[in-house]
Amino acid sequence: MLKRFFGKILALFAKLLLALGLIVLAGWGIAELYYSITWRGPVASVEEIPPGEAAMTQKIISDAIFIIESHKDNTRIMRDAHAKAHGCVRADVTVREDLPETLQQGAFKTPGQHYPAWVRFSNGNAYPQFDSARDARGMAIKLMNVEGKKLLPSEADAQTQDLVMFNQPLFFVSDVAEYQSNFAAQAEGQKIKAFFPSWDPRTWQFRHLIIGLKTLSPPPESPFTASYFSIAPFKYGPHNIKYRTVPDPERCPSYTAPEQNKNLPNFLRSSLYQQLSVDQVPACFAIQVQRQDPSKFMPLEDTSIEWLESDAPFETIAHLRIEAQDFDSPEQNLFCDNLSFTPWHSLPEHQPLGGINRLRRAAYEAVSAYRHERNGAPREEPTAETQPGDGDLPITTAP
Repeated sequence: MLKRFFGKILALFAKLLLALGLIVLAGWGIAELYYSITWRGPVASVEEIPPGEAAMTQKIISDAIFIIESHKDNTRIMRDAHAKAHGCVRADVTVREDLPETLQQGAFKTPGQHYPAWVRFSNGNAYPQFDSARDARGMAIKLMNVEGKKLLPSEADAQTQDLVMFNQPLFFVSDVAEYQSNFAAQAEGQKIKAFFPSWDPRTWQFRHLIIGLKTLSPPPESPFTASYFSIAPFKYGPHNIKYRTVPDPERCPSYTAPEQNKNLPNFLRSSLYQQLSVDQVPACFAIQVQRQDPSKFMPLEDTSIEWLESDAPFETIAHLRIEAQDFDSPEQNLFCDNLSFTPWHSLPEHQPLGGINRLRRAAYEAVSAYRHERNGAPREEPTAETQPGDGDLPITTAP
């Protein structure tokens, strides 16, 4: 009798699982049909600023300051994102020699132009954790000796151009309104509410939850083996584009990295040190752009939408080479911690576009000023002659 009873229970459980699976498949099919109908071009080729964005931005800044205060160590106020660096290294960026004329824009207007640069590799979290933890990873590039007036009035004469990128092509929110709701929930420790803000199913963000889970990815073997994306769009002269950097092994000596012990808390830093400082092997990346085709579904204001390569391929505009070097010193690590990276360290030809980039401008400046005051550090952009240990470098919140 018990055997028959448990058999019926199991059969009922199997039917419930099957029904649940069918519901999920039906939901997925309906969502795919909905997106195939609504995700079509043409799209706007200019920014569309929604009402209330400025007020939402101020709320986000307040929450960001709360987070960095809650995650501070005993001596310094850390960044509110990308707090842990794997290393800050010298690099050389060379504009592609045969760059097509239409892509000769801004900092990349002169084929063959060389720029010294600093590159910071990081984990995405707001507090340092083991590299083995699932997390976003960042790559921030600061080009030096870039002539021309810059967008930020406070740094109009700075000789730098920044590119800030992450190892995923999508962001887990669409716009500033959703970012404000998501960020406030996370600041309150209510992670479920970040994607399911109410009982109304119309507010549920299943797709963005999946993007967020993909963002929290396992670590790469090395920061040099990952690709990095701007996520948000930018101007590129007359074009609207997104940036990407990809490993470019053909321009560097062949190298097979020894396997790292991923149980160590800082194994990604160790992998950089192994290649650059021990084995003395350089690393290479290609810097690429993807031009918007407004006739396709390539929106400027929604960072949760991937611009498909089938609609617009990436094109290489420059090559980045990181020579063998010793970088892991206390002076250089402090230099790296104080470096400022923001998309708005930029020439007008590379102006950031879209709501998330507009948010970055206000939030990075406000939280940077807060960290500068709390840490007692000067706010200056470095020059090509600045050396680690000079002590006159800025604090900011960017990766």
